Amino acid sequence: MTLLHLSFYSAFTLSALGLAFHRTHLISALLCLESMMLSMYVALSMWPIQTQSSSSAILPILMLTFSACEAGTGLALLVASTRTHGSDHLHNFNLLRC
Repeated sequence: MTLLHLSFYSAFTLSALGLAFHRTHLISALLCLESMMLSMYVALSMWPIQTQSSSSAILPILMLTFSACEAGTGLALLVASTRTHGSDHLHNFNLLRC
């Protein structure tokens, strides 16, 4: 395993651990999701360079598109939940109550 692979795997793992253990604010969960998407984007961008192929060059652009949509949806949920509940603490949200 090269140092480049190790850095991508460690960035993704640290983001997943941050998402699993730091669940106090919605914004921190969204930042962890964005860092996971960023590490996957960088890994997909470096993959055609390492394999010397140009056939999968569209995958990073598609990943970046989905990441932008996910960020916009997450920020819209953050604004809506802050307006209705008064804060972005995840323990205030009750998904069973409509």
